[in-house]
Amino acid sequence: MQFRDLVKQYNVLKPDIDKAMIDTAASGGYIMGKAVKELEASLAEYVGVKHCISCANGTDALTLALKAWGIGAGDAVFVPDFTFFASAEVVSLEGATPVFVDIDEDTFNIDVNSLEKAIEKTIKEGKLVPKVIITVDLFGLPADYYAVKKIADKYNLLILEDGAQGFGGKTGERMACSLGDISTTSFFPAKPLGCYGDGGAVFTNNDEWATIMDSLRVHGKGSFKYDNVRIGMNSRLDTLQAAILQVKFEAFKSYEVEDINKAAALYTEKLKGIVKTPVIPEGYYSSWAQYTIQLKDKEQRDGLQAYLKEQGIPSMVYYPTPMHKQTAYKELNYPEESNPVTQRLCSTVLSLPIHPYITEEDIEKVCEFVVSYV
Repeated sequence: MQFRDLVKQYNVLKPDIDKAMIDTAASGGYIMGKAVKELEASLAEYVGVKHCISCANGTDALTLALKAWGIGAGDAVFVPDFTFFASAEVVSLEGATPVFVDIDEDTFNIDVNSLEKAIEKTIKEGKLVPKVIITVDLFGLPADYYAVKKIADKYNLLILEDGAQGFGGKTGERMACSLGDISTTSFFPAKPLGCYGDGGAVFTNNDEWATIMDSLRVHGKGSFKYDNVRIGMNSRLDTLQAAILQVKFEAFKSYEVEDINKAAALYTEKLKGIVKTPVIPEGYYSSWAQYTIQLKDKEQRDGLQAYLKEQGIPSMVYYPTPMHKQTAYKELNYPEESNPVTQRLCSTVLSLPIHPYITEEDIEKVCEFVVSYV
């Protein structure tokens, strides 16, 4: 059994993907070719924004946004404590300081009460200037943007949506990757919409920011390739990856998101009351980057993971360490009791195999072993 079966997906889509790769090889346009612009237009339409600018990976997408806003030394950027390292790494690379915020134990997303307390504390200390909130659509579920927006407006902050795991999710009628002032996603292979290497994109309705990010991704280009008007970076999406994504995007829209939601619903039906299953608030729709359960303590979680491995069932811990306890951020000197929900979840979460092509039999097998162990 595979945790996220990309080979099975390839076998289903093989004729179209093979043709897309061969056509790209024959075209000679290997970087920023025709497929890139076509993909950007399709993604922007799907998400519901004016601009989609593709780039080399999801980390660069976050970086492009921060650079467009001029974030740097002395600025505070508020980041969930329970996320992948890149969400904060990009802040530090721009010279700014990440301020880690606790999360909601049901949704795994940023807790707005903890967020506001962190903003007030930062203002009171007076060492940093609050500038940006990075929300993370963790495990496929969009954050509570309505509550976050109220706080952002109150303190005059920008919202950067890290939708690396959230593409395809939505809240009400608004799609993930349309919810921030700038939003981003990743096309890493295991993401809800993934390519066969690295790739990413930024989304915005702001014309000026879009122009700046389009320039930044190609060495700060101006009117043509050798007219460099700002210090930029080399972060272009390869045509081959765009061509692959075009094929996968059609499957994603047509049936993959629907099928992975059916898989998640079956998991919840089988496991509800046995372990704590994921919570999808009313009016929200997840693209299920992960299906993450909670156990009673670290001993039970680690024991279940070992037991599943013995049965040939893969599982993953996302994430074992809070951001504020990462070695790279030791100098921030967070108190031991910081962000208690994050600390507890790092010891109790376990993600089970899920993807659009998983069979009911495989889900039932996983659930039988989980129930048996618990």
